[in-house]
Amino acid sequence: MQSCRTVAVIPARHASTRFPGKPLAIIAGRTMIEHVWRRCQEAQAFDEVWVATDDDRIRAAVEGFGGKAVMTSPACATGTDRVAEVALGRPDIDIWVNVQGDEPLVDPAALQRLAGLFQDASVRMGTLVRPLEADEAASPHVVKAVLALNGDALYFSRSLVPHAREPNTPVQRWGHIGLYGYRREVLLSLAKLAPTPLEDAEKLEQLRALEHGIPIRCAKVTSHTVAVDLPGDVEKVEALMRARGG
Repeated sequence: MQSCRTVAVIPARHASTRFPGKPLAIIAGRTMIEHVWRRCQEAQAFDEVWVATDDDRIRAAVEGFGGKAVMTSPACATGTDRVAEVALGRPDIDIWVNVQGDEPLVDPAALQRLAGLFQDASVRMGTLVRPLEADEAASPHVVKAVLALNGDALYFSRSLVPHAREPNTPVQRWGHIGLYGYRREVLLSLAKLAPTPLEDAEKLEQLRALEHGIPIRCAKVTSHTVAVDLPGDVEKVEALMRARGG
């Protein structure tokens, strides 16, 4: 067991084809980015929580509710690139957790589980999985994870895996939750690597790590995340907040 300094980074960009200004969308009286930041604080798993952005409007909003923002390059192609840029200047931090900025209902307990994976010194990269529901099996929008006995990911796919050759064979299938933790050297290395063939085929960035032989340890949780992809999703999230008493 070892104690690691751990930082959560919430990548947030204003430019979005389907939902411009999404991090600043108001949900139940607060910006979406504030909701995500509050969930990270509630987890009590991080030494620091930062919002990484390339937009002054987002920076001002974050500082307005008492959060900390760091400006990153507009050239960052992905959230991982944005987190890596922050990590590059912070060699004092061991573990970096990339928290999606469009999931205002992310479970603080799940964030604790993800950060806790790195108490095992052998873990280089981590993520979360949950039991796959029957109505998600055919959806390419729900990513499936196949695990080794030790909890490491064997593969991620938009297809239904594993395949059960005999119809009545019991198979535990897992849905992937797209939150990631990295040891600093792994994060910086991944950000420098070009997209890989399986990553291009499935359009799943985590396959870059597997194709380069970087193991990804998976923590099993029961909670679902609810992403805000389109303006219409705001109402759905607000309804869930009301149902949960939030």
